[in-house]
Amino acid sequence: MNILFISLGCDKNLVDSEEMLGLLAGEHFEFTDDETRADIIIINTCCFINDAKEESIETILQMSEYRRDGNCKALIVTGCLAQRYQEEIRKEIPEVDAVLGTSSYNEIAATVKKVIEGEKIEIYTPLDKLIVEEQNRMVTTGGHFAYLKIAEGCDKRCTYCIIPKIRGNYRSVPMEQLIASAEQLAEKGVKELILVAQETTVYGKDLYGRKKLPELLRRLCRVPGIVWIRLLYCYPEEITSELIETMKSEPKICHYLDMPIQHASDRILKSMGRRTSKRQLIEIIGQLRTAMPDIALRTTLITGFPGETAEEHEEVMEFADRMEFDRLGVFPYSPEEDTPAAELPGQIDEAVKTERRNAIMELQQDISMDNSEKLIGREMLVMIEGRVSDENAYIGRTYMDAPDVDGNIFVHTEEELMTGDFIRVQVTGALEYDLIGEIV
Repeated sequence: MNILFISLGCDKNLVDSEEMLGLLAGEHFEFTDDETRADIIIINTCCFINDAKEESIETILQMSEYRRDGNCKALIVTGCLAQRYQEEIRKEIPEVDAVLGTSSYNEIAATVKKVIEGEKIEIYTPLDKLIVEEQNRMVTTGGHFAYLKIAEGCDKRCTYCIIPKIRGNYRSVPMEQLIASAEQLAEKGVKELILVAQETTVYGKDLYGRKKLPELLRRLCRVPGIVWIRLLYCYPEEITSELIETMKSEPKICHYLDMPIQHASDRILKSMGRRTSKRQLIEIIGQLRTAMPDIALRTTLITGFPGETAEEHEEVMEFADRMEFDRLGVFPYSPEEDTPAAELPGQIDEAVKTERRNAIMELQQDISMDNSEKLIGREMLVMIEGRVSDENAYIGRTYMDAPDVDGNIFVHTEEELMTGDFIRVQVTGALEYDLIGEIV
């Protein structure tokens, strides 16, 4: 049986997909990337914002054609869209043979065997469950870096976010299991661990009674073979002096922090259900940069939140200009059903949201260019990601760049390099979001 596995959405969803692939491989299923040859098609879906929801629905509809008229014998839908819209999927897309919610992916192999026999299946495990069984995960990121999901769900209840309803409350993965997973990944050749969760900074509070991310980081730094450890999704109000000191003192931890702030107006932050003020954000950013002057800070902003005035948009622009984030992403507000923000008055026209997003991104492009030019002449450690076709050049990343969301450095050399190699590079040129360099 050939399985086509399609993973949509975020890196946290990708970890679930890799766990499912490992389970299927353990049952000796084979995989294909050709939908015309697939006996089974599995789609791990996303529905965080409207664009993601539309992509998931469109993908299901496209693959249902192969179930209806092609070689495909079973179509399985998993993940966030499956959790949130199980009834709609079952009623509206009869080609779907099985639907698995977000806490049920460990049932994937058994589900495949059942649908092959002609069963129709729906599995929705309660969202207070955490899958903690040891899995032979199949890493799909190239083998030199991997995401380590340290928790599931979220307790924050931001007014625009549907995640708690489709992923449940915050549940930390036990530390011993994470260490074992990291050791297993390192043995397979992984050199960079990227810690992810809906929020990484409160890791351990539910299990151990206090935040244990610093301790987890220190223990992960002892895993042989790991060179870099990177932190994503750190909520600013949960960043402690202990976390900052751990990042500063442990050489393996990249001086890089993904810290979503979403806005800078106190009124909008409160309406969003966020737990920081602009003053607090400035203080936290100052503490990070004082402790680690070379830290690369990444953040995200939302434009066009209900009721956002032109003056509040300008306040965000001024804040971004003042803070000079190294990396910044901007998303037009997406009203999600069953969220408080979707019912707020003052919903803003899509064109205005996009216009405001574009204005911030134009500002950030200039900031990014200035920051990149300041790096010219600096010597940096670079992880090689691949070769530029038809050129004596390679694509790499510095500690300042997370895969897929940040920039790259292009390294010109006659040497033969391998993906995952670490080399010392001197920066010789700069673009808006990328660098150019030569081996030292």
